[in-house]
Amino acid sequence: QVQVVESGGGLVQAGGSLRLSCTASGLTFDDYAMGWFRQAAGKEREGVSCISRDGVKYYPSFVKGRFTISQDNAKNTMYLQMNSLKPADTAMYYCAAVPARYLLSLASSNYNYWGQGTQVTVSS
Repeated sequence: QVQVVESGGGLVQAGGSLRLSCTASGLTFDDYAMGWFRQAAGKEREGVSCISRDGVKYYPSFVKGRFTISQDNAKNTMYLQMNSLKPADTAMYYCAAVPARYLLSLASSNYNYWGQGTQVTVSS
């Protein structure tokens, strides 16, 4: 059974940093592309970063330069380092996986497996 579990969310002041983790089990990590998404209250889910198995990364403009995605294949874990956080970054953050090694996509419909989410709240 495939599972992805997020951790690392919390409350932080504007300008601060958080590192989210996503640990995957029940899958061959090397066969999956991964992504981070978020959903704020009353808004649609949006992609914030993705990474293919060969290490190619993509960021939308609203997080570029502030967020960094990375992975540790030995630990089946993906990370999202978030710096210079803004109140607008407040959302539930989700990790997602898809069995497509070279996929690089921020379309949530492309992902098969989702975690339960971890809340990030940025105070002003």
